[in-house]
Amino acid sequence: MWTEEIVAGRPAWRHTVSGVVFREVPRGTFRMGLSDAELDAVRAIERSGGAEDTLEAFFAGAGNARPVREVRVEPFLIARHPLTVAQVRYWLPEYEDDYADKDSGTARLEDDLDDLIEAMPFRLPSEAEWEYAARAGTTTLTFRGDGKPGEDQLLDDFGDEERTAAAENAFGLAAMGSANEICADVWIPGFAAAPTDARPRIGDGNRTVRGGAADLYPWQGCDEWLLLLSATRYEHAQFTAVRPVAPLPSR
Repeated sequence: MWTEEIVAGRPAWRHTVSGVVFREVPRGTFRMGLSDAELDAVRAIERSGGAEDTLEAFFAGAGNARPVREVRVEPFLIARHPLTVAQVRYWLPEYEDDYADKDSGTARLEDDLDDLIEAMPFRLPSEAEWEYAARAGTTTLTFRGDGKPGEDQLLDDFGDEERTAAAENAFGLAAMGSANEICADVWIPGFAAAPTDARPRIGDGNRTVRGGAADLYPWQGCDEWLLLLSATRYEHAQFTAVRPVAPLPSR
């Protein structure tokens, strides 16, 4: 079911039948959530004139990604990038996408979401797994640092292998934050009493979403870059992308 290979100079696992490429994320601990240092970095961007509008709403909602806590994560596989239209069609042959221009573009699912989750032999990442993978060992706003992320950080189509490889973080993952990616956790504002391991918080209601800056492209100057931040989280409402995870294959 799995084939080990080198993709863009890094070890990878390819799911043989679907062709989806996964990266192995190592065991580790990290500080999950929007830290004081990250809030200060956003304030610095605002003071320097980098914000298009007032960021009062962002700061007012910062508690949704706090308090920061240390989380322990066990190793797992996660897809190199969100599933594309072509990849979704492996499990849902009749799938049509109203948002992607090409089959190599990120698939955004609405009514077909539950059908895909049921059909795949994979699961959704927990929020902790997603943020750990997005940070890839960093503690800054994005894996590229505390500077204001720009539209050049967006990646929504994976037909160009060179561009995809150039967008990878230290774990070999591309486009973390570009599309709104759904997680296994139910939406709960804030991290009070959240587990200190990577288990998802489960229950009734909508799931949590991470990322989404490309969903508003072309940017209209409303500070869409905030959706690229590793700690940004919100409640799922409409369409969503899927980046599946899997346990490590046995060697």
